[in-house]
Amino acid sequence: MSLFQGINTSASALTANRLRLDTIASNIANAETTRASFVDGKWQPYRRKMVELSPRSTQSFDSFLQAAVGTVSDSGGEQGVRVTAIQEDTTPFKRVYDPAHPDADQEGYVLLPNVDPMKEMVDLISASRSYEANVTALNASKAMMLKALEIK
Repeated sequence: MSLFQGINTSASALTANRLRLDTIASNIANAETTRASFVDGKWQPYRRKMVELSPRSTQSFDSFLQAAVGTVSDSGGEQGVRVTAIQEDTTPFKRVYDPAHPDADQEGYVLLPNVDPMKEMVDLISASRSYEANVTALNASKAMMLKALEIK
């Protein structure tokens, strides 16, 4: 087990949550964008983006618990989280009647992005709380390391 394992784990989570926060901010900023991409000869609205995360380690949680209690040796695999992909949400666009809108079709309907501001705010709060928790864990690891150096 590395001395910096806790810091590295928290750092990976901080990086992942920062990307989540940036992606959510982009979704909120583009919640009314009707011209994001040109597909098949016509403009398409912005598609909501989602960050996909996965663990860095391939070990099971049970093997980590066994290593912690000493029944199995620690293999020293890299721990933490990593961003696997940023995927587009495939839910259909919202169709709103607004014949005065410049992007309205012949029937007067406009396709709006599939971004739900309430869902984005919930995700934003969740990501910011995760970020705060990892900052606290990082500071605790740092404080323990400093105390260990003081003990000599």
